[in-house]
Amino acid sequence: MGQQLTRHSDSTVQPPTIGILSLDTKFPRPIGDAGNPLSYAMPVRVRIVEGADSPLIVRDGLPGDDMLRRFEEAARGLEAEGADVIVSTCGFLVTAQARLARSVRVPVLLSALSLAPLVKVTRPGRVGILTASAKSLGPHVLAAAGLDAAEVAIRGLDDVPEFRDTILVTRDAQPANFDQAVVARAVGERAASLAKDHPDLSAIILECGNLPPYAASVRAATSLPVFHIVDAANALAQSGARPAV
Repeated sequence: MGQQLTRHSDSTVQPPTIGILSLDTKFPRPIGDAGNPLSYAMPVRVRIVEGADSPLIVRDGLPGDDMLRRFEEAARGLEAEGADVIVSTCGFLVTAQARLARSVRVPVLLSALSLAPLVKVTRPGRVGILTASAKSLGPHVLAAAGLDAAEVAIRGLDDVPEFRDTILVTRDAQPANFDQAVVARAVGERAASLAKDHPDLSAIILECGNLPPYAASVRAATSLPVFHIVDAANALAQSGARPAV
């Protein structure tokens, strides 16, 4: 069963519920992380997709058929439990966006990369992407998000040991704790480097659901708008708000 937590309530509007498809992880998820229910402004249900290890999902292509079926089953479970919208903790699932969206009747947004068309319309120019793994964010992932390599600039966290050895390893190898300050500093440094190397950047998308806790560091380092899955989920979920009964 999904876990339901809420941050606040409104007496005049029944708040929508956000359903979260979570990778199968054991590392800590601080507030701001897409997998932490307290990151959201409304009730949340979480479904952990058993066996969805980071190395199986962070790749330039679709997960295997068995894994996709697990995600579909989890999405249907969230819908049955009352989720009004469904998001995920991993932006690489953009490759499965169409398939999972067809499996349920509620809106599905699996990746912040799907925000790219909106970002390009509102902020003309090159789009910067901070990702968990630059080497895995290849043409198949970009195509699934409607992007071409020529119109984006990418910087990864896969060369940051504190991040890589926490987030990008199998579940059994993931630590119980990590140094968030080290990761925050690395994220800010990579964002600053990205903006310096590409002065035509208009905005930055945080592909990874583990990166929103460091969005403020990115803004401070670049003075650019920053888009991520948590803000997108909160905005999208408003379409499901209902009058209180």
